[in-house]
Amino acid sequence: MTQMDVVPNETPNTYVATAQLRVQELRKWRDQIPRFVIPETVDATQRLSQAASVSPEFIELTNVAVANQTALVRADGTPLSEIRDLVAYADAYVPLVDELEALAQFLRYSTTAARNLAGTEALTTYSLAQRLAKQKRYAHLKPHVADMRRALGRQRKATPEQVATKAADRAARAAAKVAKPVLAPPPTPVKQE
Repeated sequence: MTQMDVVPNETPNTYVATAQLRVQELRKWRDQIPRFVIPETVDATQRLSQAASVSPEFIELTNVAVANQTALVRADGTPLSEIRDLVAYADAYVPLVDELEALAQFLRYSTTAARNLAGTEALTTYSLAQRLAKQKRYAHLKPHVADMRRALGRQRKATPEQVATKAADRAARAAAKVAKPVLAPPPTPVKQE
């Protein structure tokens, strides 16, 4: 059976251009958001988490202590006004982060829902084609069904463990056949003279 030619989708994807515009708009935000930093490593956020998780009250208490106790003032320390500005920045932008995360979650759901609907339609067509191809008058659908089956890729490749288990089972069955006692032919009666 030869694989049927797949007719390419002639309709241009109009969503690509609008999606690319949204991506460009979001990237412009990088320049517009103050203190915007891109993590240098995968675990960069995790490294910041311990100190970043202290409460604003704790930070303010340390600010008050530094302001009132000269022994706590460090020459290389961050000025109290900047520390307060950092807290204000974090407090102000957390709602934007939450909104963007929600938007990302909703957009991911929207794309999954779109793929689900397209996939459901395709699976329904496949199921119908399978049933019809069994009838003589729709036998011409068999090559289409075979192509769909291949494209669907539902045949799972066996893992190395599964292959080994099956081979061991076959070997055990073969050994059992060989080990079965062969029934000896019945003794031939000896003629007495």
